[in-house]
This record gives sequence, C-alpha cells and structure tokens, in this order.
Amino acid sequence: MIINWPAFTPFTALLGGILIGGAASVLALSLGRIAGISGIIGMLLPSRHNSHPGNPNAWRWAFIMGLVLAGSLIPTIAPMVSPPVLTLSAFGQPIWVVITAGLLVGFGARLGGGCTSGHGVCGLARLSPRSGVAVGVFMTAAFLTHYCIQ
Repeated sequence: MIINWPAFTPFTALLGGILIGGAASVLALSLGRIAGISGIIGMLLPSRHNSHPGNPNAWRWAFIMGLVLAGSLIPTIAPMVSPPVLTLSAFGQPIWVVITAGLLVGFGARLGGGCTSGHGVCGLARLSPRSGVAVGVFMTAAFLTHYCIQ
C-alpha cells in the first residue's frame, strides 16, 4: 500500500470524525436513537412496522436534510478541503452497474441489521458484540475488495 502524503489530511479527517461522533451523540442523548442512516431512511418508507399516528418521522427528515445541506455547503465553506463532486460517470461504470451496486449495499445493510454508521459509529461506541462482528466483516470485505481492484 502506498500513501499519497500530499493528499493525506489528518486534521480534516479528525474534524469530520468529531462532527460525526458529536451528531451521533446528540441524537442518542436527545432522542435515544441510533444514527444509522439505513435505519433512518428505512423507517421513512411505508410499512406495517412504522405506521404511527402523528409525525414521529420529523427528526428523521431533519437528519437527512442536515446531511444533504452539510454536503452541499462544504464546497462553498471550505473549497480547499472538499472532495471533488462525484457524479455517476465519475465511477467509470455504466449506470446500471452503479444502481445495482447501490441496491446491493442497501440489501446488505438490511441483511446485516444496520449500516457502517449504525454499527461502526454507534454500535462500537456502545460495545455491542453484534456490531463488532458486523464491522469486522464489512471492513474485511472492504480491504479484500480494495486489494483485488488495485
């Protein structure tokens, strides 16, 4: 593995980690909810499990809008540290490959009972054995995929 030292940004990575951890902590302490994006989005979809009276999804919509807003403001606020904008063509794959990959990721998150944010950020912080196994599996898969592609 070769590290691209000029592109290595430990301070912005640290700041991003602090912001993610802080947001997950605020959500857990204020609402008692896990900041797992697959669960947050999944509960917005109509199903027999989440049909509650009133609007219990207001916090979910606020969380998602905060993600979108923050992602769109970063290039304006800090253009030197923002990554290049990704488009479907930036992956160099046909659109059907990108859509299929996204659907497989969603299926895997549902099958695994959570996503990287739910298990990796929140689950590990709560010392959940299930999250430890999940993180170990998806990190191993990520390392192997990166190794095979390189």
